[in-house]
Amino acid sequence: MTSAPTVTPSNSAEHPWPVRTVSQKVAGWIDRLGSVWVEGQITQLNVRPGTRTAFLTLRDPSADMSLSVTCSPQLVQNSPVPLTEGSRVVMFGKLSFWTGRGTLALRVTEIRAVGIGELLARIERLRALLAAEGLFDPRLKRPLPFLPQRIGLITGRASAAERDVLSVAQRRWPAVRFEIRNTAVQGPTAVPQILDALEELDADPSVDVIVLARGGGSVEDLLPFSDEALCRAIVRCTTPVVSAIGHEPDSPLSDHVADLRAATPTDAAKRIVPDAVAEQDLVDELRGRSAAALRNWVRREEHVLEQLRSRPVLADPLSTVDRRSEEIERLRQCARRDVTRAIDAEAARIEHLGARLATLGPAATLARGYAVVQRVVPDGDPEVLRSAGDAPPGTQLRVRVTDGALRAAVIGREK
Repeated sequence: MTSAPTVTPSNSAEHPWPVRTVSQKVAGWIDRLGSVWVEGQITQLNVRPGTRTAFLTLRDPSADMSLSVTCSPQLVQNSPVPLTEGSRVVMFGKLSFWTGRGTLALRVTEIRAVGIGELLARIERLRALLAAEGLFDPRLKRPLPFLPQRIGLITGRASAAERDVLSVAQRRWPAVRFEIRNTAVQGPTAVPQILDALEELDADPSVDVIVLARGGGSVEDLLPFSDEALCRAIVRCTTPVVSAIGHEPDSPLSDHVADLRAATPTDAAKRIVPDAVAEQDLVDELRGRSAAALRNWVRREEHVLEQLRSRPVLADPLSTVDRRSEEIERLRQCARRDVTRAIDAEAARIEHLGARLATLGPAATLARGYAVVQRVVPDGDPEVLRSAGDAPPGTQLRVRVTDGALRAAVIGREK
């Protein structure tokens, strides 16, 4: 005979579940997840002699999340690759919820260290992904200011990289100022600290450029600077970012997404800050070249002026005026002569016409003994008498002769 299943009463304010019920339900839900493979970075490793359990903390290197792990001490001690804090591993185990303490832990039965080859392969896959998204496009690179007033520096505390950047930059341009953020530059806490420092410096309007600086190291040491979250954060920055990680052969992904890659921290300081002595020498050289160019230009213009002044028209400008004056005087005399000749010819023609007019005029006719007879019309001007029939007897006449006029009257008509 089978027992009836236990029925859990409905949950409400009047019927709350006891803690044991909630813990048992959580444990049941987690138990249904089964065994899983988990990848992360060991941040704490506690293996005490004589104990049956080793305690570890597995952290996600790209996020501020961690998970408690338990395993047999022999699993850690017998690992083919020595496991230390900072090691990248892949673990196989099952999640368990301890109802007594209300804690969650991963009980692992297998641990595999992630080798250098696998890490490099993952970096190459991420490199290809970011390149396909266009994050390496040179057109996205922001230009650096010629003379940054304040430089943001993210580096390890009291590191050689910090000393190199500060000493070289201040030697080249003593007035330069730095805003320094000391963070972890390797290990599980490096990426979150660098992201916070990068966000803080990018939000500061007085910072003109940001430098990520770290000395050389192994592939594992430089892993934080190939983290996807950090690469995308660099691309999102509005302030130009310079990547100065490791030495010349090192090439983390931050070098490709940054606006400028420097081979070393010292090289970053040289490329960001101009050399005051070299700039002064350049200014002096340019001033000398500009003064020489100006003197050469003045000499060329003086030569041109001398050539112009040596031409006859400028050497004796009044000679042209004199020649024109003589020509004008000659033309005036010719014009005066032509006008006088024309006036004389017209005067002779007028005199000739006057003589002809005098010969043909009525005064000359009257002087030869002729007279002009006019009939006097009352209240009107005299009319020339043209026919005897127009002057019946008694008609008043006016007779004009050469030296005057006479009054007469018609007394008769003759045939």
